[in-house]
Amino acid sequence: MRTALLSGALAVAAAPLLAELRIRPAEQALTDNWRRMPVAARGLTTLGISFRPLQAAALELDPRAALDALLAYEFDVVRLAAYWDDIERRRGGFDFSGLDWQVDAALRHDKQVVLCVGAVKAFGYPEYFVPAHHLDEPIREHTLVEPRSHAALLDASLAFVTRIVERYRTCPNIIAWQVEHEAVDPLGLEHSWRLSTAFVEEEMVAVRSADPVRPLLLNGFLPSSMVVALQQRWRTRGQDDSLGLATRLAAIVGVDYYPRHAVLGVGPITAYLDGHLSPVPKARFTRVLRQSLARQQRVFITEGQAEPWETATTPPSPPLSGMSSCLPEHLIGNYNHCVRWSRAVGVTLGAYLFWGAEYWLRRQRSGDPRYLNAFARVLDDA
Repeated sequence: MRTALLSGALAVAAAPLLAELRIRPAEQALTDNWRRMPVAARGLTTLGISFRPLQAAALELDPRAALDALLAYEFDVVRLAAYWDDIERRRGGFDFSGLDWQVDAALRHDKQVVLCVGAVKAFGYPEYFVPAHHLDEPIREHTLVEPRSHAALLDASLAFVTRIVERYRTCPNIIAWQVEHEAVDPLGLEHSWRLSTAFVEEEMVAVRSADPVRPLLLNGFLPSSMVVALQQRWRTRGQDDSLGLATRLAAIVGVDYYPRHAVLGVGPITAYLDGHLSPVPKARFTRVLRQSLARQQRVFITEGQAEPWETATTPPSPPLSGMSSCLPEHLIGNYNHCVRWSRAVGVTLGAYLFWGAEYWLRRQRSGDPRYLNAFARVLDDA
């Protein structure tokens, strides 16, 4: 009897994983499905991208040429980031040229800008950009980074975000400041330390003091499967996860949506968690939308998956095939999901920012324009 009960409990616990687990070849044949699938009408939702100069370089692209090529498309918003270790390479020595040219390019192309001011975390691998000279020792694993325990880091962070906002607050095309990236979540799977709510709140106060006019954006990862939701709940225990923090404190709630990602690869075969049909992300997203509606907050999709999430840090780009975690048609399908879910709650997304634009250029250079063409089709048909 006891064995039967244990077996039943294990079966119940394994059911969500089995429902979301997909074992398939990592490389898939490319099709033109992206041409035929419907595109949800965006209404008043603005469309855009995030730009990562480090990712462009990792994909062997020239970052300046890549950004100019992307900004030529008829979208509305580009999200940029102030990478602390690039701007302050030596203590007290600030060089803003690496960010200036990006902001100038956006202004030249008449794009609105969401600027992530950091300081500790910003979007794009490795998501952690504190200069070494501002840490006596690495942040210890399993640490909650509090204002008291890391006073020197907090002081330096406040000075940095203030300096960034003061420099760029006269730019008319900046529409919001993003504070940190997935602010209180652990740093991916590489590290278990995380920022405390109190640490992030002090950064928010500093940004508001430097610019009391523009809204603040906080973003968070939307769990796309039961397995990921349980893992995230465990790893962020003791305080809100970043999405919960955003719905409590931010004027703009940013949602990062990745329904398909690899977890393990063996040779040509990869195991994926695929939650695009799971009720989990829709349920959490619906709660976020309803809370934001009640609090009169705007909601952005700050990262809508539009590039592969495989077992490698830099997404593979095989010349004659695509990667299972994000084919060109998924770029459209992921957008459709978010727009339709929000419409069902009576919310119009403020913006939808596609994630992976640098990868599209790499694909185009390799002879596959499907990702860029799928993006262009959304711009034309939405």
